Amino acid sequence: MRRGCAVLGALGLLAGVGVGSWLLVLYLCPAASQPISGTLQDEEITLSCSEAGGEEALLPALPKTVSFRINSEDFLLEVQVRDRPRWLLVCHEGWSPALGLQVCWSLGYLRLTHHKGVNLTDIKLNSSQEFAQLSPRLEGFLEEVWQPRNNCTSGQVVSLRCSECGARPLASRIVGGQAVAPGRWPWQASVALGFRHTCGGSVLAPHWVVTAAHCMHSFRLSRLSSWRVHAGLVSHSAVRPHQGAVVERIIPHPLYSAQNHDYDVALLRLRTPLNFSDTVGAVCLPAKEQHFPKGSQCWVSGWGHTDSTPTLGSPLWVSMSLGLLITSPLAVLPAWFFSVSLIAYSSDMLQDTVVPLLSTQLCNSSCVYSGAFTPRMLCAGYLDGRADACQGDSGGPLVCPDGDTWRLVGVVSWGLGCAEPNHPGVYAKVAEFLDWIHDTVQVSVGAEVGQGGF
Repeated sequence: MRRGCAVLGALGLLAGVGVGSWLLVLYLCPAASQPISGTLQDEEITLSCSEAGGEEALLPALPKTVSFRINSEDFLLEVQVRDRPRWLLVCHEGWSPALGLQVCWSLGYLRLTHHKGVNLTDIKLNSSQEFAQLSPRLEGFLEEVWQPRNNCTSGQVVSLRCSECGARPLASRIVGGQAVAPGRWPWQASVALGFRHTCGGSVLAPHWVVTAAHCMHSFRLSRLSSWRVHAGLVSHSAVRPHQGAVVERIIPHPLYSAQNHDYDVALLRLRTPLNFSDTVGAVCLPAKEQHFPKGSQCWVSGWGHTDSTPTLGSPLWVSMSLGLLITSPLAVLPAWFFSVSLIAYSSDMLQDTVVPLLSTQLCNSSCVYSGAFTPRMLCAGYLDGRADACQGDSGGPLVCPDGDTWRLVGVVSWGLGCAEPNHPGVYAKVAEFLDWIHDTVQVSVGAEVGQGGF
């Protein structure tokens, strides 16, 4: 009797394990429970997604109350107020370095490097040139602050220089990507733990790099001195021991959520500054209220996987076979999830590929990410899965051209698989973090102006 009960108990246990495993597979791979025959259904899903994206209401962009620009030839600051279409030179009266820093920030630069008053007699002016003078009683960027004038009582206008960024002096496999020549993306950084590449990053200033918070979260118990940042790198095989800049501080966004990867950004403060050159430089942040519409052709780069198909023994297969539970019902898979076995499958050479920006409505639709998006996220890629970021690219840059300037629009964050149909890459939306970035890296104005970097 006891023997029979033991046998029945064992059979019941095995049955329970089988049912549990089946439920786990359904949880991690919901699509597996809905077999799709042929390609016709794929086309229908893609079509419905495309239609959903077309339904997005495009709100008319309101003109900015106040806009700024800096003349590239003489660095004279110009302002445009909404009710006056002409660009006005800024009188030096009432000017301050703090205001200059705010102007630089609003234009997507991280710091103010130089400002001064320039005599009107030293510059060539059109006879119709108008000016704007700061009101002594008002502050900020309100329209009322900038009072139009026919001349400046001081006889001087503001000359302003912000930190350099977004340029590619030498410009001439992510899945579906191509190998990259040195200097093509001078802000691309490799964030390494010990001697191993862990995530990508983007150089903002000689002392500052931005990456994804989830990259640092999974290794938060690691020694700080073990983290290094490599810039100007194309091939990891060229890295030698003890090379790279030592990380002095890791500053993840205080609202980062490991459950859904909201607020997925972190700043790294380097112990010693990077030496800027033709192959190492900073990327620009988005300008204040700057909008890149859906369809914008942007670029993502990194050293992650170049094969979107998991094979027996690959990080994806090993992780699932071990039964590791994913906290998100969408099986969100950031780079840290594969960190133990990722290195053998990463690319030695830096890769890049072009990806179009997609609308939030499309990416939040039921056939893509089913409402998992937050306002701090954006997505880019293709519904047919032709190219995408992958494991090992996390934390790296998604950059979009703004004329001759490149701006950091996204930070590689998460996605369902790599280059999977109807699952484009998801990025932390940098425009939502501008105030936090500026507040974090800000130093005293006196130390900032005229210094080489911070």
